[in-house]
Amino acid sequence: MYTTSNYFVCSYFCLSLSSSQSVEEQEVERETTNTLLLLCVPLSLSLSPERKVPKPYRSGLNTHKASDKDLLISSCQMSSLSRELVFLILQFLDEEKFKDAVHKLEQESGFYFNMRHFEEMVTNGEWDEVEKYLSGFTKVDDNRYSMKIFFEIRKQKYLEALDKKDRAKAVDILVKDLKVFSAFNEDLFKEITQLLTLENFRDNEQLSKYGDTKSARGVMLAELKKLIEANPLFRDKLNFPTLRNSRLRTLINQSLNWQHQLCKNPKPNPDIKTLFIDHSCGQSQPNGARAPSPVTNALMGGLPKPAGFPPLGAHGPFQPAQGPLPTSLTGWMSNPAPVAHASASAGPIGFNSSNNAALLKRPRTPPSNSAAIDYQTADSEHVLKRSRPFGLSDDQVNNLPVNILPVGYTSQNHGQSSFSTDDLPKAVVMTLSQGSAVKSMDFHPLQQILLLVGTATGDVILWELGTREKLAQRNFKVWELKSCSMPLQASLANDYTASVNRVIWSPDGTLFGVAYSKHIIHLYAYHGGDNLQDKLEIEAHVGSVNDIAFCFPNKQLCIVTCGEDRLIKVWDANTGAKQYAFEGHEAAVYSVCPHYKENIQFIFSTATDGKIKAWLYDNVGSRVDYDAPGHSSTALAYSADGTRLFSCGTNKEGDSYIVEWNESEGAVKRTYIGLGKRSVGVVQFDTTKNRFLAAGDENMVKFWDMDSVNLLTTTDAEGGLQASPCVRFNKEGILLAVSTNDNGIKILANTDGIRLLRTVESRSFDSPKIGAGAMVKPPSMGTFGASNATVAANLVDRVAPMASMVALNGDNRNLPDVKPRITDESIDKSRAWKLIEINEPSQCRSLRLPDNISAMRVSRLIYTNSGVAILALAANAVHKLWKWQRNERNTSGKATASIAPQLWQPTSGILMTNDISDRNPEDAVPCFALSKNDSYVMSASGGKISLFNMMTFKTMTTFMPPPPAASFLAFHPQDNNIIAIGMEDSSIQIYNVRVDEVKTKLKGHHKRITGLAFSNVLNVLISSGADSQLCVWSTDGWEKQTSRQLQIPAGRAAAPLADTRVQFHQDQTHLIAVHETQIAIYEAPKLECLKQWVPREASGPITHATYSCDSQSIYVSFEDGSVGVLTATSLRLRCRINPASYLPANPSLRVYPLVIAAHPSEPTQFALGLTDGGVYILEPLESEGKWGTLPPENNAGPSTASVAANLDQPQR
Repeated sequence: MYTTSNYFVCSYFCLSLSSSQSVEEQEVERETTNTLLLLCVPLSLSLSPERKVPKPYRSGLNTHKASDKDLLISSCQMSSLSRELVFLILQFLDEEKFKDAVHKLEQESGFYFNMRHFEEMVTNGEWDEVEKYLSGFTKVDDNRYSMKIFFEIRKQKYLEALDKKDRAKAVDILVKDLKVFSAFNEDLFKEITQLLTLENFRDNEQLSKYGDTKSARGVMLAELKKLIEANPLFRDKLNFPTLRNSRLRTLINQSLNWQHQLCKNPKPNPDIKTLFIDHSCGQSQPNGARAPSPVTNALMGGLPKPAGFPPLGAHGPFQPAQGPLPTSLTGWMSNPAPVAHASASAGPIGFNSSNNAALLKRPRTPPSNSAAIDYQTADSEHVLKRSRPFGLSDDQVNNLPVNILPVGYTSQNHGQSSFSTDDLPKAVVMTLSQGSAVKSMDFHPLQQILLLVGTATGDVILWELGTREKLAQRNFKVWELKSCSMPLQASLANDYTASVNRVIWSPDGTLFGVAYSKHIIHLYAYHGGDNLQDKLEIEAHVGSVNDIAFCFPNKQLCIVTCGEDRLIKVWDANTGAKQYAFEGHEAAVYSVCPHYKENIQFIFSTATDGKIKAWLYDNVGSRVDYDAPGHSSTALAYSADGTRLFSCGTNKEGDSYIVEWNESEGAVKRTYIGLGKRSVGVVQFDTTKNRFLAAGDENMVKFWDMDSVNLLTTTDAEGGLQASPCVRFNKEGILLAVSTNDNGIKILANTDGIRLLRTVESRSFDSPKIGAGAMVKPPSMGTFGASNATVAANLVDRVAPMASMVALNGDNRNLPDVKPRITDESIDKSRAWKLIEINEPSQCRSLRLPDNISAMRVSRLIYTNSGVAILALAANAVHKLWKWQRNERNTSGKATASIAPQLWQPTSGILMTNDISDRNPEDAVPCFALSKNDSYVMSASGGKISLFNMMTFKTMTTFMPPPPAASFLAFHPQDNNIIAIGMEDSSIQIYNVRVDEVKTKLKGHHKRITGLAFSNVLNVLISSGADSQLCVWSTDGWEKQTSRQLQIPAGRAAAPLADTRVQFHQDQTHLIAVHETQIAIYEAPKLECLKQWVPREASGPITHATYSCDSQSIYVSFEDGSVGVLTATSLRLRCRINPASYLPANPSLRVYPLVIAAHPSEPTQFALGLTDGGVYILEPLESEGKWGTLPPENNAGPSTASVAANLDQPQR
């Protein structure tokens, strides 16, 4: 591609030589012309070998640059070690944020050309700084690449001055910067000068394609980068060497270590005050030893970037900050300094315990006059043996400081050939609906299928995965509001909501803790089944409580919390009394990680500014101060055996890091590759089996082998995951919970996980009542399950009674998704089963919503996405909105049959009424669609489409007057400005609201459109019509992919214009088609019919049907007023709700539901819109908690009159 310079420079240099020139002069000019013609060569062409500019013209370009030969000699004179020292200084300056000094040293040394810095300067038009920076690496006349680089920069500067009408500046650039090129051709300078005479230099034909300044700089920058990369003078200067963090500090600490080892009488408490002279332990020396006391190391106190941390046995990662020098990291845990002090970065701490030799566990050589010691450098992951010129006694060895004798350990082989990627849980076996975004998850430590979940709305839910039962749920509520601080009371008065930041089980599973975004934590006691008891409420921090964990200081169970107030606190788990408070972070504390080494307990904490600190339970202060990679908000986690430490986090720039720490150095041992950049959120991770890492990133789960930095494998869990989903393994690593975009959780399993779920599902049917404390052991899982299973078995005797993993209610429902491979084949299919019939009001909870507006039949009905309101559209084109209030009886504020809502209207008293044109609204086909944020609704009742504000009820706009009239509306899942509009004339219009334009019109149906559904996984739109046909349209190009005609059951006659509705399953692949004669399940995009259910004729035609919010049930309404509850995976009717259970007796009035809507977060709640204008909410009794039980596989039940097609698909 040619830049603007290519257009006019080519014409300037394609000139014939003057006949008056001598042969020698002509030869020189030809040489010069050939050189400058390089400015016109497209960059896609290869460049010929370098040709020097003729000497007569070199002085005109630049006379202050040494020759290439001189440069080579000068470069050789500086040793390679000196060059490497410059890189270490550059790293140090960069870590200390001395940005100007960094770039100055880059320029002056000429060792590293920082392309990113160069790009920033060019993009910002800092032309003087650009040339100044370049001058450290090349000059104009060094070679043809350099010449073109400088010409492009000066030409762009000249054109920008002309573009700004700054003639004076343009003249200055012309004279000072571009005149140098006149030595090659006087005409060139004249032509460039003539641009000054033009009102707009774009009038020059060669510059007519010049765009704006930003685009021109972008084009030029692309060419400059290619020229720099091709320029031999920049060879080996474009990549910074790979260095471990704080490498210079590491070397300085090693130097101090050796200086101390060489002291004639090395003492345990060196006082390093300066680096200007060598260290000596003599009392008279200015850099000697002193009496044991808290010290501030001059190097590390002033420069808070330590070199690294020595090992903590097999667990500890960090180097101490203060106190007497220990021989290993365990030293800073055994004998802390006696007084409180401010945190420093790497000062050593004393290690005087006589029993510490056992902790060191280092190899020892036989005593001799030349005892060998172990020394581990920052360059090696293995122990290097180095000779010491004098002997050391055992006591001397035990009392050597940590900076003097970092201890190495026998390498541990973490590789386990018995593992493969098949051991990773990647098969989706079920989906759970939460109702709000998942914030945290934790599996029970003993009962492998109990999953604890915390959500963005403050809900805490306990799931049993074997039966997919919600065992218990707690909404956010302050138990003792009056005892709370005034700031918390004021905060709750303004907004009585909070998000769950973390949920976590205690090690024995008898307790779990919840950290909220407002001040408090809750501790619950768990006694099995749904038996949860409130135990402790603690106002732990001011602001958000960001993390919570369990720990055992002094053999006592405690809770560790951290918060927005920059504090870490430790609480007695029995009484709630505060035990310790740690302060020293300068930003909100993001996470805590308690750990132990033998009998020594300690805590790591990380803050949002990327600082990592370590604490002992002594209120003395932080012992280490390190930076997380990229200064990211980071979480730390150990491998299951506690021998390897990992961290994962994201910084403010959106860069994410997942790393393993070198425990002997405090440096990053390996950085795993594969995390993407994100605009919001922090990437979350987990470890399993002492072998694998998993992180939620870029709408998928990414896996790594701990021993390899490269990405091992990924899974998108069949789509629908959050951008940075929460991920959590169960203890055995056979199940993995992952959060989804639609406020749900997908459970992934490997072969052993599937076997475990099958076992539990089978036992839940065969053993409906199991005594408390019974344990169902997981099946044999090979090498990785054996040890943990033993631990679990040993814990049973000393743990409080727990619920079995088996369901306590006898429910034997299948797993949620249509996955025949999960079906338990061991169920006794001959077992007797009875359909649940609900005939009396006392058998369920029902509520008719209050209504003082004229009643007309309800044509459309929907819950708001938040679940706190219901919107109905009546046949007279009037909308009605019912809202539930948050109060003590309804702390969640969500729709419920237990409390009546308010028929809401704005203070203006206006109604949301659709345009009806000249048409009788009762003859129209009403339709509406609600925006994702519940802020507006798009609706039509035979007239124009109206857009209403849901807060004010005002009509924001109307569009698309009939004919044809709209008959169905659906928002595009990724863009609320795009809506699909089904029309009465059988067409579908894809309409862009923002530009008020129909993008395309789809034709494939023969009668009006009655249903539309988008799949954001398959990128398709499914349409259905009164012609009983389904069509699939690609949302990429809007072309028709396939179509399918409904199979009308034999002996059933459908009405000529019977509606056909479609709705996608939560997996966005399966869908139900609802017709008055049947419910059918199809698989998109091929529209293969998997199952079909035909109701008994006595019930009358189907009027409507919908999935429950978790897609595990289908609610079906009939013309006889009854409602059926089907199991979605098998289309088995398990419960029938007869009209007498919710409608008052009135023989003279035939009332039945026309529409049915499912609550967005409560799977057992639905609403009915009736022919008399009434709206009812139905829920099962609290004692039941569900609508009936699943029939056996071979028992269709008395209500399933026929199954026209039951095409169970083979395993896919």
